[in-house]
Order: sequence, then structure tokens, then C-alpha cells
Amino acid sequence: MEKIVIIPTYNEKENISRIIETVFTLNQGYHILVVDDGSPDGTADIVKALMLQFPGQLFIEERKGKLGLGTAYIHGFKWSLEKGYQFIFEMDADFSHNPADLERLYNACKYDGASLSIGSRYVPGGKTENWPLDRKIYSKGGAFYTKLITWMPVQDPTAGFVCYKREVLDAINLNEISFVGYAFQIEMKFTAWKLGFKIKEVPITFIDRRIGVSKMSKGIIKEGVLGVLKIQWQSLFKDNHKRLSSNN
Repeated sequence: MEKIVIIPTYNEKENISRIIETVFTLNQGYHILVVDDGSPDGTADIVKALMLQFPGQLFIEERKGKLGLGTAYIHGFKWSLEKGYQFIFEMDADFSHNPADLERLYNACKYDGASLSIGSRYVPGGKTENWPLDRKIYSKGGAFYTKLITWMPVQDPTAGFVCYKREVLDAINLNEISFVGYAFQIEMKFTAWKLGFKIKEVPITFIDRRIGVSKMSKGIIKEGVLGVLKIQWQSLFKDNHKRLSSNN
């Protein structure tokens, strides 16, 4: 039990069986945990049927209602740590993230000295496909804005294709992670960076979903803009508090 991929879902019946089967077809020892937020389209039922085909490899945690991406991952992190997994992945259900790239993220943590690896659109070799112009502007602008405010040396801070070594998640107080949308991704990376963990970005091609409905909303974008300011403000306050405490 070394590697587990957490896939949060809400109304992903068109994609979920295919993404699960594709990950298992890699034959690289991955387990999968689906965290489903009460999908009314029957996503959870599809997963539970597949569990009979992949016993001991596929798991599901069902939650009542749409509680947000961040809390889904926190739930999955805690579950995975409790079960003893050493490498814990985040991945979308809609094939925006290519399952074949899982092994590249794993190798960055297992062999290349990273504690946290990111499938990045914005390092050399990374790119996006099928994106409308406004989505590109939001994403690239958001990455630049985040770097400007936080000083974090990550080119793709909102990326959701990530591998964590368990030591990172053990060190982060998951109960204090407060954001639920794209700001969650920033907050997790920022916290790991501030704790001194090595982050490595691995170039990927991000392909916009072809099937199903995007979960992007104005509220998520607003949370990202305001969240970055809050993340840095809280960090500066904590750093100043530590300095004051050490001087007393």
C-alpha cells in the first residue's frame, strides 16, 4: 500500500468508470479513493459496482451534499494517512490530467528528492489544450498574481494534479486549511513551502474536459483572488508572532 490517487467527484458519471479503469490499466500499483459529494447522477453507484471488479484497490467515501473540492481532498488525505499510504495523489476525474503522468509525479518524489510534485502547465514543456481565451487569462493571471503576493517559487500554484509524500501531509495541520476552491490548492502548496519541503514542478499537458460540466464559477475565482491575500497576511502575522515570541 504505497500509492493512492484521490479523485473527488460530483456528477461525473460520464467519466468515472473510464478514469478508474485507465489508472488501473497502468499496472503501477496505484489504489484509488473516490470522494463523492452526493452526486445525484449516480456516480457513486458506478464506483461501488466497479469495486467488485477491483477489490482492495478501489475505495469510495460518500459525503452528503456538495461540500467543496478542498474539504473533499482533506477528507481523502486523512483517510489515506490513516490507511498508511506513502504517496498520496490529487487528480481530476475528467481526464484534464493524463493518468499516464502519474508515474512522472511519483518519480519526482520517489527518486528526485521532491517532497511534493506538481503537474505544471507553466514550466517549460507544459501547456494547455482546448481552453477558451478567458480561461487562459484567468489561469495565467492568477498564477502571476499568486507569485507576486506570496513570493512562492511555484509557476502553477492552482494546479490540481499533485503528489504528496506522506511526511508533508503529516506536517500540515489539515484542520487549519480553510479554503475550498482553487485557493485550497494555493494554500496547500504555500503551507508546504513555508514548512521547508522541496517542491518540484513536472511539465504536463492540461486538456480541458470534453465530457461533463466544468465546476469553475465566479465564486471560486473570487475565493482565489481574496484567498491569496488572506494566506499571505496570515503567514506574515504568524512569522511576526514567532519573532516576537523568540525575543521575549
